[in-house]
Amino acid sequence: MNKTTVPPDGWRTESTENIAIKGARLIDPAVELDQVADIIIKNGIIEEIGTIPVSFSGTVVEAEGWIVIPGLFDMHVHLREPGYEYKETVQSGGSAAAVGGFTGVACMPNTNPAIDNPGIVQFVQDQAVGLPVEVHPIPAVTRGRSGESLVDFGELAQAGATAFSDDGDPIDSAELMRRAMEYCKMLDAVIIEHCEESTLSGKGVMDEGEMSTRLGLPGWPSIAEEIALERAIRLAEFVGARFHAAHISTAASVELIRQAKARGVQITAEVCTHHLTLDSTMLDGYDSDLKVNPPLRTTDDIEALIEALADGTIEAIATDHAPHARHEKEVEFIYAPFGMLGLETAVGVVMTKLIEAGRLTLNRMIEAMSAAPRKILNLPKVTISEGQIANLSLIDPNETWTVDRAKMVSKSDNTPYHGWDLTGRARGVVNFDIAWIRE
Repeated sequence: MNKTTVPPDGWRTESTENIAIKGARLIDPAVELDQVADIIIKNGIIEEIGTIPVSFSGTVVEAEGWIVIPGLFDMHVHLREPGYEYKETVQSGGSAAAVGGFTGVACMPNTNPAIDNPGIVQFVQDQAVGLPVEVHPIPAVTRGRSGESLVDFGELAQAGATAFSDDGDPIDSAELMRRAMEYCKMLDAVIIEHCEESTLSGKGVMDEGEMSTRLGLPGWPSIAEEIALERAIRLAEFVGARFHAAHISTAASVELIRQAKARGVQITAEVCTHHLTLDSTMLDGYDSDLKVNPPLRTTDDIEALIEALADGTIEAIATDHAPHARHEKEVEFIYAPFGMLGLETAVGVVMTKLIEAGRLTLNRMIEAMSAAPRKILNLPKVTISEGQIANLSLIDPNETWTVDRAKMVSKSDNTPYHGWDLTGRARGVVNFDIAWIRE
């Protein structure tokens, strides 16, 4: 690469020309690997898994007590560039991803201008040069995300696009959605839909129910997600296309997905860390950092989502990392923008609230945060095997830490987890020719 990004304070860059990771527990469910061993990496390739030879003369990363897993991938983030660089840039968001333990992200097209042509796809990719994180832009389905005319899917596929989404806005026209699915079927690409029936969600800012009534805030009913999801499922079934449901938030949506899969519909789904751990009662203090679309739901919804994630009905965990400037969030709740940070806290939240609680296995976390997102997006498989590219996340599962919004690497600080005590944190990432290690 012709540019190297300087890591944030407390992190250092290491060359992968000749580096070894010593004494970690290596876990990769895809190749049935679970053992304590050393990894020797030469020129970005895993040369040997075993014991570092006495003659080794490269850098040694002492990793006893850590786990090393296939590089984590977040298939749903917002990097805001071009157009909203005061919130986030590809470089700042990519750095936040690396600090969170991710070696890859897919960024959504609600930028200004929207990512809807090969030139902007290339621009975003160019901004990521020098990061230890691969950035895969997901172009829009409609030009300018206007919902009126379709993009040139073939041209964008040639530019490397494997998925398309108007995320942030639903595609209201069933006819446009059908045609988009038909094009994507020909290209073996996937439509990622923000499932929201906007005439039902209206001006809603939180889950419709007892809490919204108590707080005097307009409600966003769960059925607005479920009706849109059902429509998309039926269209995908009719066309025979692949369809991915973004940020599922309700128990009824889980059942719709289960039923569709039982019928053979080519549907996959993701759930966000916040929808697995935060509920609508937490909005009692009108904290706008908890305002997100779709909104936080009920504890019953959370229970259904966790069960669906554990049994594989929902394949992937995503963050929907959505940075906003402090001045945008520090307004009345009803006027604040939707969205919250997620990249830097995801590992700790999942390990603390799901794995430690016995609700999710470590293997399932690895599948949901590494293998599944890449498979859904038709990206190359990543494994911990000799002869493979070194694409690794290094995690200390026992490190305890407190989330502090003032210490976010992201340009924004709108985390809903400020002040939370978490266990489990990234210590480094290795991605072919770049490694970042926390000091």
